[in-house]
Amino acid sequence: MSSHDSASSDGRLVDFGLSGRTAVVTGASSGLGRHFAAVLARAGAKVIIGARRLEKLEEVREEIAALGADVGVVQVDVADPASVEQAFRDISAAGGLDILVNNAGVTVTKPALDVTEQEWDQVLDTNLKGAFLMSQAAAHAMKGQGRAGAIVNIASILGQRVAGQLVAYTASKAALIQMSKALALEFARFGIRVNALCPGYVETDLNHGFFASEAGQALVRRIPQRRLGRLEELDGPLLLLCSDAGSYITGAALAVDGGHLVSSL
Repeated sequence: MSSHDSASSDGRLVDFGLSGRTAVVTGASSGLGRHFAAVLARAGAKVIIGARRLEKLEEVREEIAALGADVGVVQVDVADPASVEQAFRDISAAGGLDILVNNAGVTVTKPALDVTEQEWDQVLDTNLKGAFLMSQAAAHAMKGQGRAGAIVNIASILGQRVAGQLVAYTASKAALIQMSKALALEFARFGIRVNALCPGYVETDLNHGFFASEAGQALVRRIPQRRLGRLEELDGPLLLLCSDAGSYITGAALAVDGGHLVSSL
């Protein structure tokens, strides 16, 4: 049994592999996007990584190419319609599109009373409008191909619960979850599935210091599993939503959070 397969209840193998598929990942220059691109590449997909910073993308491209994967680069500002249009011209020229992972996102951390209109627009334009523009363009590309497509929007448990000083971010992620459901309804007729992946608190190099602090440890104690998630614990859920193993899943918001959403208030 390969690392991409698991046994179903009737003994058959469920294939999580993505050989022959092409996947686009936005926000792939760092963080979750960088990780997701490598996950899809290891599952056999040709991966096209997108972000605004070409120099950072080149670093990621080299990492993924070292895995023996086919990887391309596209510069894109997801909040700019002209940039998205150009990116999809480049993507179309490189062949078909099977998977879109809308991961590009930003946040502003400050009290709601201090958030400026510019900061609000920056967060909503990237996290919500950007995901819509990319999804719309991807659906146009996918619907005439005669094969299934998958769109995965990277939301957050903060789209279903709230935290202080993140008003724009929580609003954008809640809207992203609802948008995923609306697009799932409309795109089903084209054979395109749309789902939201909602990570909880996952430990990264950027937040390690905070979670080592007293405030960070207090937050961890509120997670039913009493620990942070690991990046690799998002791999299976991502592959499920991107592959044929999840072929009857659309319009879902899949939380991967150690039970945080079901913790008592």
